[in-house]
Amino acid sequence: MGHLRAAQAAASQVGLEEVLFVVANDPWQKSDQRTVTPAALRRDMVEQLLEGHTGFAVDDREIRRGGPSYTADTLEEIHAERPDVELYLIVGQDSAASIGTTWQRPEVIFSLATVVVVTRPGGALPKSALPSDSIYVEMNPVNVSSSQIRHVASLGESIADLTSDGVAQFIATHGLYRGAQ
Repeated sequence: MGHLRAAQAAASQVGLEEVLFVVANDPWQKSDQRTVTPAALRRDMVEQLLEGHTGFAVDDREIRRGGPSYTADTLEEIHAERPDVELYLIVGQDSAASIGTTWQRPEVIFSLATVVVVTRPGGALPKSALPSDSIYVEMNPVNVSSSQIRHVASLGESIADLTSDGVAQFIATHGLYRGAQ
């Protein structure tokens, strides 16, 4: 729900016509720290989350491309396909803080897209960490995380109040996160 709310805040405050939810094939900054749910299942969960929400679509190009998922590669590909479209990269403030230091080829990211940082009320990222044309939007906090959902599901407890009905049903149907800690 946090990803959807962030996208909604960015779309309304920046005036975006379309928001693509790009599903990583191998989220390399996470996959060495924990077991990551297979990409196809994550894509299907995002499809469930976006059902009924206009202006939002799933983009599985990173899954089809295979290998580690790098935002710079994805932006280059989208730009080549749609050179006349202005690109925006929507990120949370935690991710924004690390773009310049841990992401692959940040200079490509900054040259191809305007960074839109979704912040919590009162929590802005220092402007010097990103290009000066970065946009900051504020959203009301969502008091749930994907880690919390995985943990509650691993205990066999209901996650109905933590995510959309479609995602909760998908996780239950596929037995995701059972026994995982």
